[in-house]
Amino acid sequence: MKSNYITPEGFKTLKKELDYLWLKKRPEITKKVAWAASLGDRSENADYLYNKKLLRETDRRIRFLRKRIDDLRPVHYSSEQEGKVFFGAWVEIENEDGEQKRFRIVGVDEIYDERMDYISVNSPMARALLGKEVDDEFQVKTPDGQAVWFINSVEYEK
Repeated sequence: MKSNYITPEGFKTLKKELDYLWLKKRPEITKKVAWAASLGDRSENADYLYNKKLLRETDRRIRFLRKRIDDLRPVHYSSEQEGKVFFGAWVEIENEDGEQKRFRIVGVDEIYDERMDYISVNSPMARALLGKEVDDEFQVKTPDGQAVWFINSVEYEK
């Protein structure tokens, strides 16, 4: 099941993407489609076919973002979260071998390929971390068995 939680920063990013697609990209593509259509035979017109496909993909993303943004619930920082792991936390953990990782627990809509330091709140690691405090030990089930980790720090963007 998809979580409806999102950080305020993630919410702004999705709104910014929607505005860009609707106000800038879509009008540009529409102009190109109209121009290509004015050239005549559309069946072999590569400009027309390509931009028509691009317009469909853009419209699909716009529809998705409009619907998804309405369903999302931005989670704002609260001082009561301090010291414990909750949604939106930056967490640094370490395993028994001294391997360290640092990441932020975010909503599924904020997971991008280029953001290797974000993990979904629905991931096994995030679920194992929620509610824990600095210096707590926790276990995560992995394909290789149980992994033991220790929490070194918890921080929030305020």
